[in-house]
Amino acid sequence: MAHPNPNISENRPVIRQLDDSAINRIAAGEVVERPASAVKELVENAIDAGARQITVEYADGGKTLIRVTDDGCGIAAVDLALALSRHATSKIDGTDLLNIHTFGFRGEALPSLGAVGRLTICSRVAGQDGAEISVNGGVTGPVRPAALNGGTVVTLRDLFFATPARLKFLRTDRAEAQAISDIIKRLAMAEPFVRFTLRDVSGDGPGREVFRADAEQGDMFAALHGRLAQVLGREFAENALAIDAERDGLHLTGYAALPTYSRGSAVTQYLFVNGRPVRDKLLVGALRGAYFDLLSRDRHPAAALFVDCDPKLVDVNVHPAKSEVRFRDPGLAGGLIVSGLRHALADAGHRASTTVANATLGAMRPEQPSGRVYQMDRPSLGARTTAYQAQAPEPGFAETAGMWGRVETPPQYGADAPDAQSHDAQTPAPAPDFPLGTARGQVHENYIIAQTATGMVIVDQHAAHERLVYEKLKRQMAENGVAAQALLIPEIVDLSASDCARLLEVADELARFGLGIEPFGGSAIAVRETPAILGTVDAKAMVLDILDELADQNESNTLQARIEAILSRVACHGSIRSGRWMRGEEMNALLREMEATPHSGQCNHGRPTYVELKLSDIERLFGRT
Repeated sequence: MAHPNPNISENRPVIRQLDDSAINRIAAGEVVERPASAVKELVENAIDAGARQITVEYADGGKTLIRVTDDGCGIAAVDLALALSRHATSKIDGTDLLNIHTFGFRGEALPSLGAVGRLTICSRVAGQDGAEISVNGGVTGPVRPAALNGGTVVTLRDLFFATPARLKFLRTDRAEAQAISDIIKRLAMAEPFVRFTLRDVSGDGPGREVFRADAEQGDMFAALHGRLAQVLGREFAENALAIDAERDGLHLTGYAALPTYSRGSAVTQYLFVNGRPVRDKLLVGALRGAYFDLLSRDRHPAAALFVDCDPKLVDVNVHPAKSEVRFRDPGLAGGLIVSGLRHALADAGHRASTTVANATLGAMRPEQPSGRVYQMDRPSLGARTTAYQAQAPEPGFAETAGMWGRVETPPQYGADAPDAQSHDAQTPAPAPDFPLGTARGQVHENYIIAQTATGMVIVDQHAAHERLVYEKLKRQMAENGVAAQALLIPEIVDLSASDCARLLEVADELARFGLGIEPFGGSAIAVRETPAILGTVDAKAMVLDILDELADQNESNTLQARIEAILSRVACHGSIRSGRWMRGEEMNALLREMEATPHSGQCNHGRPTYVELKLSDIERLFGRT
């Protein structure tokens, strides 16, 4: 029995025009999701106005008060009422919606905020008198004279008082305040030459400063490096690599951290397109792809990347919040990020993050002496040379050499030094200036101790050699290709028409990794070859995994990841094992190869392969400084 549709009435529905107040409240639901959204719109307006100092104040997580003060060009008194009208903007003239060079351009922020809160704009243009206008819940008041030195002050009180249902969906004051702080930090990274101040003025009193970033000086790279140090911390700045790559009209700049400076989540990934902070799935996938064989699955890279291009190559008018973009050529943008980051990481060579050494020093807890501590001066060079010779083991005690470690006599000391003829026997010859130093010993048959010009290095021999073998296998695969294994009976996989077309578009790329596919009538494909290195595989499951990744990221690393996982296991089994005793020349050969091999600062799982300790840090552990 058919039931009547409850949405169909016997009376014909009447089409009516919504009033401006309702239209603004509906628009506000898209533009202003939470207090942080209001802060974003107001600060972006200040930046577009040419402000060089921006102060943001909020109370109760922005629910009761948001005030943005800037020193921009200001709004003339005759334009204040027009600025509160929908789709009224000074950013564009409407003739070209692709050639956009400003943050804002839709003309929706101010009327939307005035529709759901109590908004007051006080502004003064240079050479004119200041003026003020207020709007409460969509009702606009008259323009009144106001005292102001210059710029604009926008005050928003009681956000969502006109739409109380939206208040129920806001989070705690602390969570909303954190969201505001995150927005300000993203905009501060995008504009390093602008000073930002964020203050919490909740309750009584003058409030407290939550965040401050002073304007940077110098060229763009130096200014960005200084701003990232202020926003993300000195550790990120010290362990980040400068990125500068260009391809077909797209320019990639920014900083990306070393793999050993990874994070447990993706919270330290900041992406910008033409200076606009965005959350783009394509760019995030490309960032992950650049690190995918350098980090384990539970670790995430840290980066602040800026993609700049002709505005006509990217559409920013995708969503009212303007946090999403669409590239004309998505593959070009993603490929630029992957290649740019991989070149920078390869150029970093054996470098590992300084946080590894800091963590090592933090784990060392020397016993605190009681009573008076006497400071000892560092001995002279001659005294150290005499001490080395005095501590050399006697031949008769060779059998009692440490069973837990072995020490090599420093070759540059004594009469056996290579250039002893030109130096006094008591004067040490200078050691070669190798970044990873010269091997001095091996402890627990797994850790190499090397002396550098400025300190010492501890190397995990198994992890280091594993990375070296892995990189060698990858080079061989890139040069010779992946061997394919023909299936005796091709496996037929039935797909939808769209999935079949998407898969055949990347057939040539899959063939490079040994997976041969071809159409088999209708929407089916035939898998005729699989990568030989994978052995027996479930071809259908692999194809479906590749399709899922193509649908999610417009590209697939599934096959490459599986092959490189096999290479990683081969490298692990083919590398120097823990517990193997190594000769001095073997240890030094390993150190020299590490210095010449990209990515040797971390093993195949993203863990560090060595720890470097500066002499000043070691002396501080022993209370010498």
